[in-house]
Amino acid sequence: MDLTEHDNLLIAAIADGLPISARPYRDIGDSIGMDEGSVIQSLKGLIDGGVIKRFGLIVRHHELGYRANAMTVWDVPDDRIDELGECLGSFEFVTLCYQRPRRLPEWPYNLFCMVHGRERATVLDQIDQMVDTCGLHDINHDVLFSARRFKQRGAHYAAAPRTLESVA
Repeated sequence: MDLTEHDNLLIAAIADGLPISARPYRDIGDSIGMDEGSVIQSLKGLIDGGVIKRFGLIVRHHELGYRANAMTVWDVPDDRIDELGECLGSFEFVTLCYQRPRRLPEWPYNLFCMVHGRERATVLDQIDQMVDTCGLHDINHDVLFSARRFKQRGAHYAAAPRTLESVA
């Protein structure tokens, strides 16, 4: 996909995230000389064209008071992965639930669930609830609490100029 000058401006404008406002696409458009509808259509085109692979929200849980964050890893039988993945993913406190290949013999786990909580005991209680509700008593699993945080940010693309003759 060939990018236009407006595409490059739009990519640069969203590189650090959307503005927190009632109309973020309008605000972005105002900053680069586009109307709100054009911003939305251009973003759809960039997504459909594969330039933007993922467009989503990054929540900084720690800043919101969620300091007990645990990745629960499960060794689920392959023929039950869909069933148990849906069950685990249905809990409102599970923020991610996905399948990954095992790395035998060191790593037998193939299903991963992220749980965020304010207190460690609460997270452990929630994991017990998952075990009970989904019938996972006989499924090997481990709970890996976060020991440190890494910077969370969206994707950054090649630097694009922030000027356009029509914007000036």
